[in-house]
Amino acid sequence: MTLDRTRFTTVLALCLIMAACAQTGPPLPPSLELPKPPDDLRATRKGGHVTLSWTEPTRTTDRQTVRFLGPTLVCRDLAPEMTSCGLPAARLSAPSIHPQLPGSKKPSQKRSTPQRQPPEIYTDTVPASMQQLDPSSDFTYAVEVLNRNARGAGLSNRVHVPAIITLAPPDDLGHKLTADGVVLTWTTAAEPPNTADAANAVQYRYRIYRRDQASGKDAIAGELPVPSSGPQATQFTDSTFEWEKTYLYRVTAVSLLRRLDSEVQVEGDDSASVQVVAHDIFPPAVPAGLQAAYSGEGQKPFIDLVWAPVTTVDLGGYNVYRGEANSAYEKLNEVLVKSPSYRDSGVVPGKTYTYTVSAVDVRGNESQRSDPAREPVP
Repeated sequence: MTLDRTRFTTVLALCLIMAACAQTGPPLPPSLELPKPPDDLRATRKGGHVTLSWTEPTRTTDRQTVRFLGPTLVCRDLAPEMTSCGLPAARLSAPSIHPQLPGSKKPSQKRSTPQRQPPEIYTDTVPASMQQLDPSSDFTYAVEVLNRNARGAGLSNRVHVPAIITLAPPDDLGHKLTADGVVLTWTTAAEPPNTADAANAVQYRYRIYRRDQASGKDAIAGELPVPSSGPQATQFTDSTFEWEKTYLYRVTAVSLLRRLDSEVQVEGDDSASVQVVAHDIFPPAVPAGLQAAYSGEGQKPFIDLVWAPVTTVDLGGYNVYRGEANSAYEKLNEVLVKSPSYRDSGVVPGKTYTYTVSAVDVRGNESQRSDPAREPVP
């Protein structure tokens, strides 16, 4: 009896399950396949170019996987609030296949158009007519990713970049290597385009970049204010480099904007680079003020020499030379003398000695010899 009841219960449960499976729910509306708008749009400006980057959507607005993407609209406006794309600054072609899903091992998809490289990066060229004298003006950017029917779910997050005018770079950058450093020269083409209202809020400076050709690393060698009137010759000396290296120098004009309690910097385009091979062939300064003094009463005679120290940064030391009567000078030291003094203990009574010294840098470049100093030994 118990077995029959168990079989009956099992059969009844199976029937209920099958009946439930046969029931149909309300029909779901078809997906519009609208890509979810990106929320990570970023922008940087360099001269007349603004580089935008974002992540292509992999989900639709109804949380489905994106199967196909259509074109992407790049939207640009001077209005601070952008509600629609209007006339796009660019229309980027659709990818050839659907975008890569997060965690997928498939290679990421590239756009078929050369306008965008890689897919989530685009560089917009801003017309010169849109650049502003007003330091408070901004370009507003957004992107809208469409589906294959050219429909979108709206704009991405908005980003703002200053719309201030940037100055053209020098077109006649020259260079000369000297003992004091790398001397760069160029001509300021024109005076900064300030207006009376903007003059106190905008400053223009020349920024000098130095690139180590071996490592590819950039460093700011210095900055100079842009002259208030032009054209005029401008010169900058870089003394902070390292000898025996090769560098690439370039100059760019920077617009500095004061906004409330902050300062915004917008770099213009770079000048053409000039190559400098910093090979040191320049000796240190010639030592000055050489004096010689005899000592030796009641002891072995010697002559002490002193001179003014040479302040060259890369000084390695000094050489000391001695001559007698009409004989040629001979060098007394075997290694460089590190301090501006020297004691000559190899003197003989009854003779007169003439001394001179030179300075030597760490790369072996030797200066001319100092004015001589003469001292007799009784």
